[in-house]
Amino acid sequence: MEISARNAFKGTVKKIITGAVNDEVELEIAPGVEITAIITKTSAEALGLQEGKQAYAIIKASDVIISID
Repeated sequence: MEISARNAFKGTVKKIITGAVNDEVELEIAPGVEITAIITKTSAEALGLQEGKQAYAIIKASDVIISID
């Protein structure tokens, strides 16, 4: 796979919460480090996502905002 996005993290699908339209996919990219994505149910099915399967979290954003209290 080649992709222009610089922020790609390989991990393991830890949990999938299936909704009516979208699925919440939790990917563990390092021990104790998780990224959660909301994707369409159709996309999750097309990718064959299931717990324990390897996948990539690819982050493409024009802005990253940092805040403090």
